[in-house]
Amino acid sequence: MKTASRSTACPRRRVAGSALLTTALFAVTACGAGTTDSDAGPGSGAAGAPHIRIAVGVDASYAPFFLAGAEGLWAKHGVDVDLVQFAKGGEGVDALNAGQVQLAGNSDATTIGLLGQSPDLRALLVYEESGQYLKVVLGPGVQSPADIRKMAVVPGLSELAATRFLESKGIGTGSVKFVTADPAEIPALTKKGDVDAYVLWEPWPAKGAELGARIFESTGDYGLDYQHWLLTTSSWLKGHGDVAAKVAAALAEAAKDTERDPQAAAKATEKAAKIPASQTVNAVKDIDFGIRDFTDEDLKHYDDTARFYLETGKLKARPDVSLTVQRGWLTDNTKAS
Repeated sequence: MKTASRSTACPRRRVAGSALLTTALFAVTACGAGTTDSDAGPGSGAAGAPHIRIAVGVDASYAPFFLAGAEGLWAKHGVDVDLVQFAKGGEGVDALNAGQVQLAGNSDATTIGLLGQSPDLRALLVYEESGQYLKVVLGPGVQSPADIRKMAVVPGLSELAATRFLESKGIGTGSVKFVTADPAEIPALTKKGDVDAYVLWEPWPAKGAELGARIFESTGDYGLDYQHWLLTTSSWLKGHGDVAAKVAAALAEAAKDTERDPQAAAKATEKAAKIPASQTVNAVKDIDFGIRDFTDEDLKHYDDTARFYLETGKLKARPDVSLTVQRGWLTDNTKAS
């Protein structure tokens, strides 16, 4: 059962119903922009269709993007898409800001932490959320959270999740040293004893367990979940809202298909990103895939995240998340078929 919550007092509702409806677009006329050097999968192109690049990460949470290419959904909805893979979500956002890609998928927490230097970012919709996909991992010999002295983090969502974990156990963050590292390095650092714990998305918790570490709990166990946003920039969106709506329509169908047929999503993800199929099948159990608009509850959650970055000195000024989040964009640009 896939459940998660934003806080222990206010459980998050599962993505369902209208959030998973396949969308049909209003009339479109403009062309997209961008050059390509990577492939979204079979059937990703459509003759004469707007050509765009989308930044994605290299993990199973991006399965709907890979499945959309494998099933020809980009072409079906009138766009020619290339997926550009990045090891970290922040790198994809950097590419978005530089105009190297036109859209990107990234977590809410990581994106909010980048708003101080990237005020042009715009979030169009939520396409996944979970309180189970990120897990707390304790290293060999670490009997309890009280034993943690050093914790590996990736800037953004991982660091926020680690901070909230320590707070939930009554551990002052001043007593724990955060060690910044790339996700792929962290399981080995934990095995060697260079760090005592970490909070990351799959496959890194499973990799840690293979090396003798212990998965302690999921972030939802202490009231934290994450979302993934479909991102663009305000400058690109002004002239390409119709193209973005086509991408949203394809992503809506792909998200629904990912939930319906995890094996197909796993096969597409394995082919496109070399991720073992079993990882994607397990990820679909942990993640709620489905596009939806933003809610009042979401904005409260984002404000809390923005406050975290301000209080920890990561940002010098509190970002206006309400400017970034394009509330109602999905409703305004698509309609149920």
